[in-house]
Amino acid sequence: MMWNGKPYRSLDYTLRERFGEKVYKVTLNGGMSCPNRDGTLGTGGCIFCSAGGSGDFAADRALSITEQINSQITLLKEKRPIRKFIAYFQAYTNTYAPVEYLRKIFTEALLHPEIVALSIGTRPDCLDDEVISLLAELNQIKPIWIELGLQTIHERTARYIRRGYPLSCFEDSAGRLGCAGIEVIVHTILGLPGESREDMLQTICYLNSQKIQGIKLQLLHVLEGTDLARDYRQGSFAVLEREEYIDLVIACLEHLSPQITVHRITGDGPSRLLLAPLWASRKREVLNLLHHEMKKRQSFQGRMFDTADSHSYRPILRERPGFAQEGCL
Repeated sequence: MMWNGKPYRSLDYTLRERFGEKVYKVTLNGGMSCPNRDGTLGTGGCIFCSAGGSGDFAADRALSITEQINSQITLLKEKRPIRKFIAYFQAYTNTYAPVEYLRKIFTEALLHPEIVALSIGTRPDCLDDEVISLLAELNQIKPIWIELGLQTIHERTARYIRRGYPLSCFEDSAGRLGCAGIEVIVHTILGLPGESREDMLQTICYLNSQKIQGIKLQLLHVLEGTDLARDYRQGSFAVLEREEYIDLVIACLEHLSPQITVHRITGDGPSRLLLAPLWASRKREVLNLLHHEMKKRQSFQGRMFDTADSHSYRPILRERPGFAQEGCL
């Protein structure tokens, strides 16, 4: 099965299907912090998080939201003709502020004439009913997407990375967002210390059951200045090799519901901060190798997913050579 020449439902495919043409993201900084940094839950952030709070590519927070959007649109249009953009609030936790402030900045972004949707990165524990009510209201103007940083379903790993909330919190927030008609995109990290291949596939299987609309498959990056970098230098864990990662991504895609859009397949950390794995900086090369390998294996998203049971997003893992022991509990 192919989606515009790719063996998985890519974000580009979904955006073209929805908006009729190619759409680009502009990354914004709403000037917020995070409960894992301001002392509410902790002060160091998640163990892998850089000083930019996952917003290393976001625009200058000193600019207004409109100025941030315009500055990035100008740069993008210098390279290619583009008419439609998604405003992506990326840095830190973008619902961690008073509702009236959120209303102001989100509305400013939505009303920009070249913005067709709003994507908001946040934490499940920063989505109270008042915030979700605001998001549901704004969703009537243009589509609102919420990106939740789950990373893993395994509580032992969540404690190690200092995620700061239990899986039940994610389930509650994702469920309330769904009831409000808001699309949910989930961030996962492949290669977290202590997690086996089976552990990572269990996360994918679990997400199939949550009726999410999108997923980001992120390779674990070790960034300078993080506590994860300290542990890496101490030899506490090893990062994935390129071929190992490609094989793992293929397994994840094969078990992922074909209805879920893949918003990211590997990710790229800031080159100035990337400590390991260094091969991850060659993103285009990695994607080309992934597509080649999937073609060679005749692999595609959902190949191991039980389509007869797709309404509940629960895959049944079928046995194939070298794969018999993988899957959901």
